Amino acid sequence: MCHEFQRMLQLTSKQRAFLRKEAHRLKPVVLVGSEGVTDAVIASVLDALNTRELLKVKLQESAPIPVRDAATELTERIENAHVAQTIGRTIVLYRPDPDEPEIRLPRANG
Repeated sequence: MCHEFQRMLQLTSKQRAFLRKEAHRLKPVVLVGSEGVTDAVIASVLDALNTRELLKVKLQESAPIPVRDAATELTERIENAHVAQTIGRTIVLYRPDPDEPEIRLPRANG
């Protein structure tokens, strides 16, 4: 993706707040278990992001990694994914659809 698009996707606090509100009603769709963020977890998240732009990932008690480390790993391994929130053992991930985004974020400068 072009740098302009990447730069545009740096979430502001207002945009993160908007996404947290949107995610409030969602249930976790991907679980991270005792093996941590594996290729299978990445594949599950990618699959889920093919049908939605916002999702929750839950770390089970057996997960060997702190929630913030898992969030960082997910965003490093999934292109254009952003963490809207980590709360408890849950990560809220956002990745806009490149062709037809459904979620309209508040403008970064307004």
